[in-house]
Amino acid sequence: MAIDRRSLVRRHNPVLRSYDPFSPLSLGNGEFAFTVDITGLQSLVSNIPGITPLCTMSQWGFHSYPEREDCSRDEKRLRLSYFDPIRKTGGYMTDPTGQEELFNELRMNPHRINLARVGFVFEGKELKFQYISDIEQILDLWKGELHSRFSYKDQPVDVYTICDPEVDALGIHVFSPLLDQGRLAVRIAFPYGSHEIDASDWNAEKRHSTIVLEHGKNSRQENGESLSLERILDSEGYFVQIQAGATGDAYIHQESKHEFIIAGVGPQLDLVAQFSPQKILEPPLSFRSISDRVARHWEEFWSTGGAIELIESRDERAMELERRIILSRYLTAIQCDGSYPPSETGLTCNSWYGKFHLEMHYWHAAHFIVWGKPELFERSFEWYRSILPSAKKRAQEQGYIGARWPKMTDPSGRDSPSPIGPLLCWQQPHPLMYIELLRRAYPNRQILYEYRDIIEATADFMASFAQWNESKQRYDLGPPLIPAQENHRPEDTLNPPFEVEYWRWSLFAAIYFFEMLDLPVNSKWREVASRLALLPVDKEKHAYLAHENCPKTYDQFASDHPEMLFALGMLPGPSVDKTIMSNTLDMVLKTWNLESLWGWDFPAMAMTAFRLGREKDAIDLLLMQTPKNSYRANGHNPQLPRTDLPVYLPGNGALLLAMSLMAQDWEDEDWEMQAEGLLPIP
Repeated sequence: MAIDRRSLVRRHNPVLRSYDPFSPLSLGNGEFAFTVDITGLQSLVSNIPGITPLCTMSQWGFHSYPEREDCSRDEKRLRLSYFDPIRKTGGYMTDPTGQEELFNELRMNPHRINLARVGFVFEGKELKFQYISDIEQILDLWKGELHSRFSYKDQPVDVYTICDPEVDALGIHVFSPLLDQGRLAVRIAFPYGSHEIDASDWNAEKRHSTIVLEHGKNSRQENGESLSLERILDSEGYFVQIQAGATGDAYIHQESKHEFIIAGVGPQLDLVAQFSPQKILEPPLSFRSISDRVARHWEEFWSTGGAIELIESRDERAMELERRIILSRYLTAIQCDGSYPPSETGLTCNSWYGKFHLEMHYWHAAHFIVWGKPELFERSFEWYRSILPSAKKRAQEQGYIGARWPKMTDPSGRDSPSPIGPLLCWQQPHPLMYIELLRRAYPNRQILYEYRDIIEATADFMASFAQWNESKQRYDLGPPLIPAQENHRPEDTLNPPFEVEYWRWSLFAAIYFFEMLDLPVNSKWREVASRLALLPVDKEKHAYLAHENCPKTYDQFASDHPEMLFALGMLPGPSVDKTIMSNTLDMVLKTWNLESLWGWDFPAMAMTAFRLGREKDAIDLLLMQTPKNSYRANGHNPQLPRTDLPVYLPGNGALLLAMSLMAQDWEDEDWEMQAEGLLPIP
């Protein structure tokens, strides 16, 4: 029997009946997101450490601080580290010593910004929590609509908040007698940009401009007003269009240099705020028109593609796992399917300055393909082609051919200096995995032909990156490199098992792709793939090592990502010995500091356990109770006890990938997994 998708989704609607600044709800469309408190807007400002900031963010909203005359932000000025001092090839921007200012300037610029704060004011002042009561906030996932009800000083306030699925606009409908009394209004305030977690600097009024371009009657409502603004932050800027309507007259007035008040006569107020990097020339939007599009969009999203239902399962944890699945699908849909790869905190707040990490792109977004929504993934995959020239230049500068994809980057594709990032390499095979998944999702499209340039450049780099070991007659990976388990010295790291297996699988995939296209295959691809080193094994423990030079894998280095496991799980692992891998999993569970793991590690390990036929362990890993594997009421996966990652979307995306692998071939009497519309993972 087909899954009743409406019931499946709606039984996990987030419902909040108290104020929780650690679990705010968000609305968005992949390009734009708006995070709110229990008022349905951004009314309650808190400085509690570790809370989730209330931001309005976009894929395009980046800003750079002006360069100082004494500190040109030219990466060519950086002193590079050379791990091959004789040939002076392969220079890496990894050492800040003596160049800390330039190093940090390049890391924090550009940074993502908070476009605006949109919140209620009462009698011209910010709301105070002690006057709020009767809270009930429901996010209707099926409709994409947030309904917030509360009382302020014993007067009811009813708020509907929505986000347009096609343009970067939010719609707000408010009903309250406080509006009619002239005591409640909406304030839109604009900050200067910041690299900090809240992406806002509210103490730099003179460093940015808010210019009124047009202020007049609302063309959609006779008794309303509209306002068009241009925002200028140094060399960047954006535009804002505000439409207001009320039961009687609605009006917008400028409260201060960067603040505007929207109020009206009567108990109802409608407000639409649209944001754009270009001047907005389209006709103004209305709350009703946005509402209609929102309802159609979300019903279509939930009705098509993949679905997993666990309601018939006997395990008491089933409904919690199902809740995490549904909310992870929603959160990644509003924050991870835009025109660029997402940052690790998406469009909620800044992490690593709002830049994105390409090794995390797989965990963030590859699930869209296997859950039957490949078009959502392709939005950001197209960006790789735009940075192909700079990726090729990077490879050439380091003495390689092909394209070396950056690690921590921004829309320009420029890599960021870091003691770790430039030496990481497991993002390099990702494009070949994406293309294999897309090929399966689109059997009638010429996917391989469309992406042949990406295939060739990626495989060329991978083949040239491997080093020939004459004494052992094999190709090695490293040194220097830093593996997925980032606590190893680049000078020591040799043949980490995950990277070696990923290299081998991806090069054979590239060979297959070119053979399918009837194109000549670079002989170096085949040579390297066929003669890569074997995965390193601890012969006493009969378990895989973190790398060949790491005999203390299971004591001194038993923390951070247990990357040995990912050679089978995320990957099909044709070169993996399953007996050794099962021993490896046992050793990790026995010796590892599990609180050092990250949110995506638990689903990744669950995939390993599942491919080993250890279904019970897979579920236990997926739901392991550790700080970084917790999920809040809003579905987010905070990386506790850290306060700088109140949300962590790679955890949500990894959960969806693990479940898509497990649900299609599950055998356990306590778990009844009904699945629809999922594609197999290689």
